[in-house]
Amino acid sequence: MANPWEEISLSDYENHMKLDSVMQLQNMNQMMKGQFSTYPVSSVMILGIAGGNGLEHIDKNKFQKVYGVDINAEYLTAVEERYSDISDILECIQLNLIEETDRLPKAELLVANLLIEYIGYDCFQKAVEQVQPQYVSCIIQINVNDSWVSDSPYIHVFDDLDKVHHQMEEAPLIQTLKGIGYKLTAKTENPLPNGKKLVQLDFEH
Repeated sequence: MANPWEEISLSDYENHMKLDSVMQLQNMNQMMKGQFSTYPVSSVMILGIAGGNGLEHIDKNKFQKVYGVDINAEYLTAVEERYSDISDILECIQLNLIEETDRLPKAELLVANLLIEYIGYDCFQKAVEQVQPQYVSCIIQINVNDSWVSDSPYIHVFDDLDKVHHQMEEAPLIQTLKGIGYKLTAKTENPLPNGKKLVQLDFEH
């Protein structure tokens, strides 16, 4: 079965995410600035990079390698075009995390934003074990109601995601990473206009 993320156009995804009623693109962009600047690392892997939101905060004086991973080849093409200024350190990798975790290279910092929802805790644990980062920083969406996709003109673009979506909670994620030696070091909450919130959880090995 094809993954629904292979069918969603980048423009539909980004236009939905940046609506004033959603504000996820903007909020996540600022949160990613912190993710990239907080830790003393020279390599970072971003799982589910989509169109590269946040990559403008990559400091070339700090990072020697940036991996962008996504299942959608068109997203990665857009990333390479948009961020050609970091092409010498940026490597885009197309793979299906659920089936091809063993293809992931190593990196000191692993960033996974609004991604664990679509692969589940166990698959994410496998990805962390493969990448062997010292630091993990992830953003999950916490929903206050049953609807996890915010209402927008683009809502039906996401209908098929129900097949792969997992409802996220902080405690199981913390336990999952604790089981492989990562301890929670920081937590940040960022409320969204529609009653949802983005929660950033940072871990260190």
